Amino acid sequence: MTASMVAGMGQLTSRPDDTDNVFSAVDGRIATVTISSPGRKNACTPAMWGQLADVFRWLAFESDVWAVVLTGAGDDFCSGADLGVPDDEHALTSLRWASEAAATLHALPQPVIARVDGVAVGAGMSLALGCDLIVASERARFSEIFATRGLSLDLGSSWLLPRRVGLHKAKELSLLAPIIDAAEADRIGLVNKVVPVDELDAAVQEWAERLVSLPPIAVSQSKGLLDRSSTSSLGEALAAEGAAQAVNFASADTAEAIMAFIQKRTPTFRGR
Repeated sequence: MTASMVAGMGQLTSRPDDTDNVFSAVDGRIATVTISSPGRKNACTPAMWGQLADVFRWLAFESDVWAVVLTGAGDDFCSGADLGVPDDEHALTSLRWASEAAATLHALPQPVIARVDGVAVGAGMSLALGCDLIVASERARFSEIFATRGLSLDLGSSWLLPRRVGLHKAKELSLLAPIIDAAEADRIGLVNKVVPVDELDAAVQEWAERLVSLPPIAVSQSKGLLDRSSTSSLGEALAAEGAAQAVNFASADTAEAIMAFIQKRTPTFRGR
């Protein structure tokens, strides 16, 4: 068990140290988290899952960050778990570290954009699905490759994939394990946007800047409502919406938005 894994068990309110495999950068109100595993298409070791969980947990408490971008170094997003690295942990223990990364990613209050170039397969595809928006290059490829490795879905794919593409299409992608290109991923609603590779960074930056131009409390409330929608009744959703609006109306940003609308000017949001 690595020191990073131990740290990942508790709340992190200070920024974790960058490593060669997982590092973050903050530019204004946008944080970018990069997965890097040279020569292995950014496959993640157990230690890397722990490092990712550390970063996500820190970001959840970083009020100056209003949007997050998750990406892979080089020409790939993530090829999933690195099955070629010796691991002295029981498989169930190792999977707990991967699951912790998925859970902390999904729990982020900020909207998260997956910037996907190259492969996003297996647990790498699950990471992309755990983000709120997926922007892919035309050369991106996706696969729930688990069945071809004698494995079943993990890192949240069994919960996330049907919510993206519907149950029957999710079964097709999971049981047959095809590799699909970006155009097909776009056609079935797996991704939000596909652009030429030389436009990928600009497209992600445009959406990230749009997100941080909006009031973060209201954006976070909407994200939470949508994430809970599939497990809520209409009555529960209406009650949750009412509670969320009460939070919004108690914020300075909502007061600013209303005043700016009345005064016909651009609002200035401060995240409070």
